[in-house]
Order: sequence, then structure tokens, then C-alpha cells
Amino acid sequence: MPLSPYQIVAKSSQLSRRQALQRVGAGFGMVALKGLLADEARAGSQNHFPARAKRIIWLFMGGGPSHIDSFDPKPLLEKYHGKKIPIKLPGHLRDGSDVVLGSPFKFKQYGQSGISVSELFPHLARQVDKLCVIRSMHCDSIDHTGATLQTFCGSVAQPRPGIGNWLLYGLGSENKNLPGYVVMGPDQQSGTATYSPRFLPGSTAGTRVNWDYSTTVTAHNALPNLRNSGGLTPAEQRSQLDLIRSINGSYAEGRVGIDPLSARMETYELAFRMQTSAPEAFDISGESAATKSLYGLDNPLCQSYGYRCLLARRLAERGVRFIQLQCGKGDGLDWDQHGELESGHRHNALATDQPVAGLLQDLQSRGLLKDTLVVWGGEFGRTPTSQGKDGREHHPHGYTLCLAGGGVKAGSIYGATDDFGWYATENKMHINDFHATLLHLMGLDHEKLTYHYSGRDFRLTDVAGNVAHSILS
Repeated sequence: MPLSPYQIVAKSSQLSRRQALQRVGAGFGMVALKGLLADEARAGSQNHFPARAKRIIWLFMGGGPSHIDSFDPKPLLEKYHGKKIPIKLPGHLRDGSDVVLGSPFKFKQYGQSGISVSELFPHLARQVDKLCVIRSMHCDSIDHTGATLQTFCGSVAQPRPGIGNWLLYGLGSENKNLPGYVVMGPDQQSGTATYSPRFLPGSTAGTRVNWDYSTTVTAHNALPNLRNSGGLTPAEQRSQLDLIRSINGSYAEGRVGIDPLSARMETYELAFRMQTSAPEAFDISGESAATKSLYGLDNPLCQSYGYRCLLARRLAERGVRFIQLQCGKGDGLDWDQHGELESGHRHNALATDQPVAGLLQDLQSRGLLKDTLVVWGGEFGRTPTSQGKDGREHHPHGYTLCLAGGGVKAGSIYGATDDFGWYATENKMHINDFHATLLHLMGLDHEKLTYHYSGRDFRLTDVAGNVAHSILS
């Protein structure tokens, strides 16, 4: 394979890689130099303090699973079922009522921790001693789009980068031959906004891959256009990329604001490297029958989400920094039960419970859970009151998210809602606090991770956010 310009200089003069890059900057093109040096800087970046986690797997339950039907039992709901709720409700109720709807699901305590889990999640219940159940989440939007944007990006409406983009910006990726940020599953109502880099470097963007399960799934149908359709050899592709870099470099010299061009070149380079690495990462044929069964791949109802969870583990062990697994309307796993709560939640839980539990068990058995932070939950919860005969409305005032691994206190509960599950009342955790805590676990200070844009320094948590130190192990 032909040597790149910096390799030629380095080989002939015994210079270091960085010195060679600087030596050939003008001829090779400043856009190439900028992209490669930035890549090196990120690869060598240091955390603000020792990290407890190296990567995040976010299991996003799109639509909003009901906290009071999953991990936050409220016995008073059964007592007041069909009666007016005896607490003052906010004035902006939307299409809901003030009549209590008791949970159709039974709760039991599990594990040494004795955490209560709904009958919806028998597999997760057996993993409960790995969980940190946060029962006091609250956010600022009652709509799916706004709440989903805030869940990932910290802002309800303004276009901001998401937490995955910020992590790539601050830490880079451990694997330079795979995307550092991978998204699997149907896009939510917010579209691609949860993984768009916005004003951060384009190289921090999330890469969305196909996620439908089949017995013959490979990297080539998970990632379209992975093969070179022009029949070029790797050496010819390398020469082609070097030529494009040189042409782009000539264009970029003397110009400012060329990050999109630099990002495009970095994307080309990543795609070139992925031709070798991605097929192996996305090929599950070598996984044992026991492992596939652990994720529910032998159960037609679990196959789609189970495949995503198994791929998440494979990507995590290969150094991908942020893995976002989505479910929602696009795959029939929408937790947005305005009616038929019982049947809808049962269906979604049956499809996701075993794969999620299998992921936690598999990560632990491989020694990955200790430095992999797993997040489970939706953009908000559901009201303790009824919508229609048997549904629940959106509920941002108090809901549950679960964490596992990555330095959180296992087998613990943080925060609480009131006796009806309406308001977060104890150790309230706003989504800004949640983001600050996740960044802390990854070794980053949310107040120091900033990017100067449009005349000011931006950060994921804006001007808010407090780390919940008591959930740390």
C-alpha cells in the first residue's frame, strides 16, 4: 500500500508522527492536518479526574414507560382507584383527568437489596442487585419531542449537541476503526436531533445503523455501502483518499470555517478503515447458542431488541464510546400508552425485558459492567391518573430512570416521588443533574466541558446541573 505523505516524511527523516504531520502541512492540505491533529489530541485527551466508566449504553424506551407500573410502586393507587386524586395537580394538565388509575401489575421485592419490581420485568428483577433505581427524575416538557431532546441534549427546544456528541468531543473513541457513537433503532419524534453534533465538530456525530434482526444479518446490511462498489483495491482507495485530501487542502488554505470539509474527510477515512473492522464487529455468527438465547434471539418477540443489545455488547468491548439503542413507533415497541396500558406495556416489556437483563448479565460475566454505564428509561413517565378508560398521560413531574455498572451504587434506590407518584419529592434529580452525574462518572467536569460558539461558551448542562455523589459506588 502506498505510504501517505506524513509516512514518507517520517520514514525518511526519523521524525515523530506529529512532527511529520506538521512538516507536510502545507503540501498535504491544512484541512487534512487539522483533522489528523485534532484526532490525535482527542485520542490523548485526559479526563478532568479519574473515570469510573469508559463508555455508555443508553437503552432508550421511547414513548415513556410508566414509573408507577415498573419500578416505583404506589399502594395508594389501588386504594383510590376510580376516585379523585387527593392532591393539588398542576394547572397544565393535557387531556388527562384527576381520577386515579390503579396499577394492573403486581410488585414484589427481589434480590438482597429488596428493590420492588413490577411483574412486567421478571428477567430484570433477577438482575435488580445490579441496578441503581432513580425514582426522582423530572424534566421540563410534557411533549415527546421536547422531552426527548432534553433527555439527550439538555434543552427542550434549542438545537444543541447531545451527550454522546459531548463525550466524543471530550474523550474521543477507544477504537479508531469504528464510529465512536452508534445509534440503533427507529428515530424518535425528534428525528436525528438527539445525535446531531450541531456546533460541535462533525466527527462527533452519531452513526445510525440498520437494526432489523435476521438470521443472516451482517455488517454489510447493518451498514449500507460498506463495500467499495467501484472495484478498487485498498491501495487504490488509499491513493484516492490522499488525492481528495490534497485537493480539499488546497481549497481550505486561507479560508476559515471549514470544519464541515474536515469532518467529511474524517468520515471518508473512517469509512475506509471500517471496511476491515466493521464486518467482524457486526457479525454475530460466532456467538454461542447460549449467548444468543441469553438475549432472547430464540424468541421471535425478543429478536429485534435482543439483536440490538447483543450488538451493543460487541461494540462496547471494541471501544465504542456511546451506544444508543432506541425503541418506539418504528418497531412496534412504543411505550406511549394513552389507552390499553396493560396490553401495551406487557407487549413492550416482553420484547425488551430479557434482552436488557441478558445484556447486564453478559457485560458482568465478561468484566465489562464495571466500566460500562448502562442507562434504562424513557423521556418521562406516566400520570397516576387515568386517560380515558385504561390509559395514562405523559408525566414529566416525577419518573424513574435506572442505571447499572460504571461506578454507580448497585442495588440502591435514589430519590422518591410522593405517595401517588405525581411529584418528585426527595433528592429531586433534574435532567441537567442527571447529565452532570453521567459526565462525572465518565471522568468529566460538566462545568469544564465547554465549546465556544456564537460568542459564548456552551456546555451540555448549560448553567445548571449538580452531581448526585450519593449514587456513586
